[in-house]
Amino acid sequence: MAKIAIMGFGTVGSGVLEVCRRNAASISRRAGEPVEVKYILDVRDFSASSDAALFTNDINTILNDPEIKVVVETIGGTKFAYPYVKQCLQSGRSVCTSNKEMVATYGAELLGLAREHGCAFLFEASVGGGTPIITPIHQCLAANTITAVQGIVNGTTNFMLTKMKRENMGFDEALKIAQQLGYAETKDPGDDVDGRDACRKIAILSSLCFGRHVYPQNIPTRGIRDITVQDVQAAEKLDCAIKLIVWSRKNKDGSIAAAVEPMLVPFGNQLAGVDDVFNAVLVKGDMLGDVVFYGKGAGKLPTASAVVADVIDALKNGAAVHDSLFWQPAQPAEGQFRNEEYAPAYVRVNGLNGAVLQTIYGKGCVVFEQDGQCAYLAEQSNDSSLEQAAAKVQALGGSVALVLKKLAD
Repeated sequence: MAKIAIMGFGTVGSGVLEVCRRNAASISRRAGEPVEVKYILDVRDFSASSDAALFTNDINTILNDPEIKVVVETIGGTKFAYPYVKQCLQSGRSVCTSNKEMVATYGAELLGLAREHGCAFLFEASVGGGTPIITPIHQCLAANTITAVQGIVNGTTNFMLTKMKRENMGFDEALKIAQQLGYAETKDPGDDVDGRDACRKIAILSSLCFGRHVYPQNIPTRGIRDITVQDVQAAEKLDCAIKLIVWSRKNKDGSIAAAVEPMLVPFGNQLAGVDDVFNAVLVKGDMLGDVVFYGKGAGKLPTASAVVADVIDALKNGAAVHDSLFWQPAQPAEGQFRNEEYAPAYVRVNGLNGAVLQTIYGKGCVVFEQDGQCAYLAEQSNDSSLEQAAAKVQALGGSVALVLKKLAD
């Protein structure tokens, strides 16, 4: 029998215990032996729980027990999770985690420790929740050189944008509903609505696809706070939907470009039809072409099922999984990545009219003018031209309220 431990007994950690018990027979069959949760590490008081005997508040209880083969980390963050995971890997125990912040920040180091100590460090649930994406990339697409990744990886903001589109709902009202349904944090929804959650996920995918560590701080990140009902309606007039898009690509010179940003997505692009809490990731391979991974990005049991699948993989394959699951350490880049490829861009400006915006942004068309604001669709823009245009707008007494680049069809 394989004995495992769970560190952190919140939503996902409790889901892991539930999955292990409800699907014990099928997990045993796939792992080649029964799997039992022996310890749960959590500093809170669970003395009234029917599982009180499993709980400990001391990491050494796990580290000093030779029966523990795999440790599940669902604490979240890095303050405690990172040193605990390092200790587990250094002791030769495999670790399975859903912690995107830790993987995005320390992934290369932790993968190296796993290989060094003959164990596994697995993190399928860190990007797509219950939707498989990590394993298909490093196993099923191993014969491909991946050149680009793009998609929708945050279910909360996708739910909100869907509400705004279908019900002509403002940002604040959409956020309130997302909070009531448990999709967004009540105290601080910033990780979702400001794009930080999505940034960590595209950092992980970029590192895996391009073979070297990509740091979240190098990825330009904007969220959806500035999007209004008028913008959503304007997008529909342009046969587009507004989505929070993550993207990354490897340029011909070997450099990497990546960003998290709300974008105009043409209705002809399959990402435009991804609504509510669903996620979708499109991967471009040189042999296969485009392949899309689609499903719900979060939820207690979907995410826990992905973690338990990693536990099975760790028990069966151990360090052998890192023959394909790895990337090289790298130093953070200087500054943030830039995108100098040209694409149409929607800009909403305060204080200037369409005629003036045409002289600033070049060829394009006015989308709407009302209440002292003008929305303009410039036919060709890149990071440098948009920065130059913003400076001209400011010099004329205006201000840029929103920029939405247009994704290709």
